Amino acid sequence: MTTSTWDPAAAGVLRLPSGRLVRGRALRRPLPPGPPPDFALHLLGRRPAPVPVPWEARWLRWPDFRLPSDRAAAREALREAWERAGSERVEVACGGGRGRTGTALACLAVLDGVPGPEAVAYVRAHYDPRAVETPWQRRFAAAFG
Repeated sequence: MTTSTWDPAAAGVLRLPSGRLVRGRALRRPLPPGPPPDFALHLLGRRPAPVPVPWEARWLRWPDFRLPSDRAAAREALREAWERAGSERVEVACGGGRGRTGTALACLAVLDGVPGPEAVAYVRAHYDPRAVETPWQRRFAAAFG
């Protein structure tokens, strides 16, 4: 377990109200500069090919432009990411880094105390103005908790 955190000024790093930092990113792009994550949650429609990385990674089935295939597994994975962000560098990533990643970050914001109906606006203001791409993703984040 690492005690150092992400640089909160770095692109893609979301500071939650509690001070926890979580990096969102697009898996289609190269790894950004800075320290690697200690834990990554990958939100993809199918199991990714095994790629050796020096950090722990968890895969959650979440098709592009949709919602997680298993809502209970999503709650568990997102709660784990939120808890680990208290003391570790946590990354949440999908193919493009906006829709699924933004939705997951909004869910983490809800876990961190942001009211559900305000979570998408919070992520758009502090992570990416185009985060959370579909109406059902917005509803999922607003109802998360």
